[in-house]
Amino acid sequence: MTMNLGAPDIKIFVPFPLLSVSRFRKFCGCSPGHFEMGIYLSTPKTDKFSEEGESSRLSYGLSSMQGWRSTMEDAHAAIPDLDASTSFFGVYDGHGGKVVSKFCAKYLHQQVLKHEAYLAGDIGTSVQKAFFRMDEMMRGQRGWRELAVLGDKLDKFSGMIEGLIWSPRSGDKSDQVDDWAFEEGPHSDFSGPTSGSTACVAIIRGNQLVVANAGDSRCIISRNGQAYNLSRDHKPDLEAERDRISKAGGFIIAGRVNGSLNLARAIGDMEFKQNKFLPAEKQILTANPDINIVELCDDDEFIVLACDGIWDCMSGQQLVDFIREQLKSETKLSIVCEKVLDRCLAPSTAGVAGISADEKSMSSEKVQTTSKPVETE
Repeated sequence: MTMNLGAPDIKIFVPFPLLSVSRFRKFCGCSPGHFEMGIYLSTPKTDKFSEEGESSRLSYGLSSMQGWRSTMEDAHAAIPDLDASTSFFGVYDGHGGKVVSKFCAKYLHQQVLKHEAYLAGDIGTSVQKAFFRMDEMMRGQRGWRELAVLGDKLDKFSGMIEGLIWSPRSGDKSDQVDDWAFEEGPHSDFSGPTSGSTACVAIIRGNQLVVANAGDSRCIISRNGQAYNLSRDHKPDLEAERDRISKAGGFIIAGRVNGSLNLARAIGDMEFKQNKFLPAEKQILTANPDINIVELCDDDEFIVLACDGIWDCMSGQQLVDFIREQLKSETKLSIVCEKVLDRCLAPSTAGVAGISADEKSMSSEKVQTTSKPVETE
């Protein structure tokens, strides 16, 4: 295990128990040649935001904690009733700022629901399109204004004022694939945010689990106490990522894209997506998610969605073991999440193996299933 400097977001989804955790990355800089370790507090913020909920199909719990970091950039979405038969859970690990992760938490599940592929029953395609749609929506005057409202107080004020002044052109609404109307204004040529976010989501419909991931957040499932990976980290040194980066005109130095970002896929980070001759999936950095579809069965105990803060501290199997032990005496999933956060919090910002000073988020869900074999990729 390695030193992790942050605090996690924890979400637990329950038709069979599912668990998800999100965490901030250590390096937050996004500009080429510039990155920083981030700013740490003199004492950690250990106050936690926790929540529980349920539907007819599942119950879930979540918790988040800022830890040693000066800002909290993680975000999450827990929508147990995306529609009458579907639940949605996501963790978003921001870097370079909080606005992209917050934007995704607010809008990504909405775009999944709106896409025509979703209406046809193709959840995998709809969620893939929703990842790309996030980048599209964050451009232009409307994108700038929405991000400003999600930002700090001064940005929120500016965004609200511009929203009052620059109204959408009603004549353009019919040209939109959804209700994201075009707006004119001083930021009409805004190319999108330089900050970004990972995204790892789990969509549950009946006994089908669809996992989509872009970045180094992860999803695992516990089956009879054994941890199985349902996603993979998108690091620049992977052959497929390295080839795409090189063909798009980028380079890798010390494991970082253009010497800056230690991820090969993310939402936002628009400075890496400026080649007008390439589609979105072939840019230096891409929001294109890996999609994994799993048939759930009675042996499946819980799922974990998490950003890298938790995974820097614990392996998938260690986390499964820890959660199963806690569930023997604790029924509230949010409390289990809180215990994971405390387990991963570093006593200081000095390097200590197996603990973290980063922000942390985690969520877990339990779902009701019928007997079917589980397939993992």
